[in-house]
Amino acid sequence: MCTAITYKTKNFYFGRTLDNDFSYTEEITVTPRNYVFRFRETGEAVNHYALIGMAFVKDGYPLYYDAVNEKGLCVAGLNFVGNAYYKKSESGKINLAQFEFIPYILGKCASVKQAQVELDKINVADIKFCDGLPAAQLHWLIADKQKALVVEFVKDGLKIYDNSVGVLTNNPPFDEQLFNLNNYLALSPEEPDNRFSEKLQLQTYSRGMGALGLPGDLSSRSRFVRAAFIKLNSVSGDSEENSVGQFFHILNSVAQPRGACIVGKNRYETTVYTSCCNADRGIYYYTTYENHRITAVDMHGCNLDGKQLTRYPVKRREDILYVNG
Repeated sequence: MCTAITYKTKNFYFGRTLDNDFSYTEEITVTPRNYVFRFRETGEAVNHYALIGMAFVKDGYPLYYDAVNEKGLCVAGLNFVGNAYYKKSESGKINLAQFEFIPYILGKCASVKQAQVELDKINVADIKFCDGLPAAQLHWLIADKQKALVVEFVKDGLKIYDNSVGVLTNNPPFDEQLFNLNNYLALSPEEPDNRFSEKLQLQTYSRGMGALGLPGDLSSRSRFVRAAFIKLNSVSGDSEENSVGQFFHILNSVAQPRGACIVGKNRYETTVYTSCCNADRGIYYYTTYENHRITAVDMHGCNLDGKQLTRYPVKRREDILYVNG
């Protein structure tokens, strides 16, 4: 289960949590402009936009979970189990495997507007990467500084939703998540007034009571509400440090500590990593469950005209600053 958000101050930021009970040894991966993407049914992309993001590299191919390209377009894939539906390949369509969707969109498109044109041509087909890696059931958040979309391939076909909230979690489908926010329209970051009854002298006894009713459980529906409320009421400075720091604070509100979500015997879902990418500058920041220190990788510090992937192993050991002793 995961949560993705957009955030804008002076620059545009995009990122997500990845919540799971295991890791595929993902790495920060920079794909240069001349790395050859070989699509199963759509030929090759020999020259394309460079991109940076979190990926599991299998047989030399980056299986991206989330990424941003050099033009500032961002995509994240989130679990959508039970609702995602991939048809067989269709004549007259650009047939993509699920793992090819992010490279195709980010390699070809410089904006959400351009991506929208491509989406009408695309069919995400039921194509597995290899034995042991079936097609993951996902939906996607696509965003730039101007606009955000949610893309869902379901039994009824392709669904594309404008996402003015700038948040995506998992189930149910996005239109239901958005409608559910109506149930929380009374929430406020301000102190509440007594509307219960004029006959009772009710008063607040704690700060934060305007948000009474904000769901605190770990379900995807509740995380959507919580992330939306906190993000849309967020206040930060526009420096890089303030913006990145605030971004992580927003996503920390939906983080999963080990033990709070049991998925099997001695198996616990945790927030494996949290990412924040400055899409304007191509800097990918992240933390992991084991290491809370923010680590940054700048895509422009790599050879973006090359042909080989640049990979940075994820830091998984806590980095504690001892000030004495």
